[in-house]
Amino acid sequence: MQEDRNLSFDFVKVTDAKYTPLNYVLPQPQTRALDFFFHSDKIMPFNNFFPFSRKKTPMAKKTIASVDVNNKTVFIRVDFNVPLDDNGKITDDRRIVMALPTIKSVLERGGKVILASHLGRPKGTPDPKYTMHPTAVRLAELLDQPVIFATDTVGQDAQAKVAALKTGEVLVLENLRYQPDEESKKDEEKAAFAAKLAAFADVYVNDAFGTCHRTDASMYAVPLAMGSKPKVCGFLVEKEIKYLSDALANPQRPFVAIIGGKKVSDKINVIENLLNITDMVLIGGAMAYTFSLAKGEKVGGSLTEPDKVNLAKELLAKGGDKLILPLDTHCGDEFSGTCNKITVKAGEIPDGFQGFDIGPETAKKYVGIVKEAKTVVWNGPMGVSEIPPFDAGTKAVAQAIAESNSISIIGGGDSAEAIQRLGFADKVSHVSTGGGASLEMLEGKKFAAVEVLDNE
Repeated sequence: MQEDRNLSFDFVKVTDAKYTPLNYVLPQPQTRALDFFFHSDKIMPFNNFFPFSRKKTPMAKKTIASVDVNNKTVFIRVDFNVPLDDNGKITDDRRIVMALPTIKSVLERGGKVILASHLGRPKGTPDPKYTMHPTAVRLAELLDQPVIFATDTVGQDAQAKVAALKTGEVLVLENLRYQPDEESKKDEEKAAFAAKLAAFADVYVNDAFGTCHRTDASMYAVPLAMGSKPKVCGFLVEKEIKYLSDALANPQRPFVAIIGGKKVSDKINVIENLLNITDMVLIGGAMAYTFSLAKGEKVGGSLTEPDKVNLAKELLAKGGDKLILPLDTHCGDEFSGTCNKITVKAGEIPDGFQGFDIGPETAKKYVGIVKEAKTVVWNGPMGVSEIPPFDAGTKAVAQAIAESNSISIIGGGDSAEAIQRLGFADKVSHVSTGGGASLEMLEGKKFAAVEVLDNE
């Protein structure tokens, strides 16, 4: 990759991109096109077919496919909040890759594209550490064309480049969170900022599932400011909502949810909602030790929430046989892969040890349940998945999901990162790009940022 700095900092020229769209149509009932992308020598499936009915759901919204974009300026709110290393290099570009179908759809139909996103938490002021420029560089590689970069969001540079934008061109605005009004708690401040962004475009597209649970100015106030102009979903948001809402509303059974992570309090609403609609909820991660505490069992020095014991008791009573807890626990005497390790029955962790993973008997039981499931939703690792050998439980569950014939949905965040790291991401039905957003969908919540878009 070579940056063209002859005229300015704004253009990125690419000569070695490897991006080729292919289209396949599967001949089974209720299938739809699969878009495959050759990306870094890997075949990456984007639109896995939806094995669900196409009937309208309460969240059915118009998509960019239904909008005439010829010679129109299309503002796409994307989620380019990608991880960067200490040198400002992108370490995981999956969120950029997943936005490509929407971007290419507009370009191929004669539109002009403005992309806006946040990156990190710059706290309402410019910080070079959080510039969007690396994402413009990577996007140019993937599109195999120059990408224009504006050094502000609604200032003179952005205004000039929007005005000069030509058909088939792409402009990436600087970090939305450089503007304090993006996350302001005052509606009038959000509205003023949103009006400036809305004035740039003829069409608004929400393709940022990772922030759909937020009401930032670019997510909610901008589509409101668009008035009667089209405001629609991008293909990524359509896919995310389709998978998660259909899985919850019309699951193939047995429907199994696997919930891990550190705290019961983080996922209380998720567990409560899933107990109402699933056949089983399997518990892993450190939250299992708060359930043990609620049962009067020994947890040693394990991470627990003593103030949530009554909450755990309520869930145990409500869950009954549906709520499945670990049978055994893989423990260590310190937070290290080289610590002294023991495996004990659940609820029998001795003093001086902490639970770091589900044990082998639990893993075996959970794998068996997953193999019988027709729909699986997984949110949260089974243990300290980044430190071997305490990644064994997470790996066993991930492999079982990958090898099953179920509709499998990985709910973003730590579980998405784990399944990527373990090499199973291309073997499941869907890996969500939004941790917090997918969690709130599993809670049964609606998103104001989606509700404001045009209905089908």
